[in-house]
Amino acid sequence: MAQKRRSTLTTRRQSNLVMKETLLYIVKAIVDYPDAVVVGEHDEEGILQFAVTVAKEDMGKVIGKEGKVIRSIRNIMKIRAIKENKRINITLAETSEA
Repeated sequence: MAQKRRSTLTTRRQSNLVMKETLLYIVKAIVDYPDAVVVGEHDEEGILQFAVTVAKEDMGKVIGKEGKVIRSIRNIMKIRAIKENKRINITLAETSEA
């Protein structure tokens, strides 16, 4: 029984990692400064939260006209989450410059 639980936890972590890497790949392909892209992840009340941080200059590209690009990214990621029986939320932030 403990072995099955351990493998289930490992599978969950792997699917979370795949989703995170997919999101990172998509956002890096859009922006001018891919090295500035950071994707944070945490689980909050059963909802997988992704926080995408991009350079200030890239915010417009990631958001798109009327939010169409970020909406499309969220929809693509939601498809993967539904297949995994998960709920996700993606937030967008710009890097803070000191």
